[in-house]
Amino acid sequence: MIPFSVLDLAPITAGSDAAQAFRNTLDLAQLAERLGYRRYWLAEHHNMPGIASAATAVLIGHVAAGTSTIRVGAGGIMLPNHAPLQVAEAFGTLAALHGERIDLGLGRAPGTDHATARALRRYYDSADAFPQDVTELLAYFEPAAPGQAVRAVPGAGSEVPVWLLGSSLFGARLAAQLGLPYAFASHFAPDAMDEALALYRRDFRPSARLARPHAMLGINVVAAASDAEARRLFTTQQQSFINLRRGQPGLIPPPIADIEAYWTPPEKLMVERALACAVVGDAVTVKQGIEAFIDRHRPDELMIVSNVFEHALRRRSYELVAAACDRLATGVHADRS
Repeated sequence: MIPFSVLDLAPITAGSDAAQAFRNTLDLAQLAERLGYRRYWLAEHHNMPGIASAATAVLIGHVAAGTSTIRVGAGGIMLPNHAPLQVAEAFGTLAALHGERIDLGLGRAPGTDHATARALRRYYDSADAFPQDVTELLAYFEPAAPGQAVRAVPGAGSEVPVWLLGSSLFGARLAAQLGLPYAFASHFAPDAMDEALALYRRDFRPSARLARPHAMLGINVVAAASDAEARRLFTTQQQSFINLRRGQPGLIPPPIADIEAYWTPPEKLMVERALACAVVGDAVTVKQGIEAFIDRHRPDELMIVSNVFEHALRRRSYELVAAACDRLATGVHADRS
């Protein structure tokens, strides 16, 4: 079985708050470590009432300090929101504190709306500079040269694995060109997945960081005692997508009995397309669905997204996945990739 990992947005559920979200995040990371998941990644979003992972590097430090073997990182840092030097310094600091367990995934989207992107004080109107920013950031992680005018302190000489994230051919092409591992956001934007994977593998150029292509896919998984219960729990994520598309993002909602009464036919089509990479059911259904997904797409790793409202049931979902797939990871966490 290929390595499996966890993607967390530190969800703030209805009736809860950010402090509880952070306690849940650490608790889930500690569980994932015990179960054998390889990575625990947190994603940068802004101005989202139901997502508490805006200060992503800070939260990564919190999780890394509370764990000991699982890799902890960003899936990802939205580079258009940050100066590359500042990202290198932040992740150089994390690497100095936590050794070789830190990952850095980079995304090209702002992770927010246009007004919030402007409030983040980055002074260009698009992500056109993303390739140049990635190259600049990679250079800051190289050992500092004599006389180098600007260096990342800490950061220079840090062996922080850098991933490119994407949901289109752009990221796949850039990851191949730079010889970097690639994570595709198939858990919410799967349309270009197969084409992006084929392009990345075909055009990959070996680099000092990576000798051969290495691709990770995201997949939504909700596991429960029965298929019916899992489908009910999945309505939390379905509602969240609908609310976002309606321009009404809010706290993460509890599950409902009848999702058909909640969405319109066009909304249903939109959600089913966005969440097409999903396995929802009991342990048998989940095992079969995950195996079929791996057989079809042949990822090198899989990133599990389980957005369940109740924390205890979210924990249980990850436990059932691990049990169904005979403990998912290789047991080797502190490698560079």
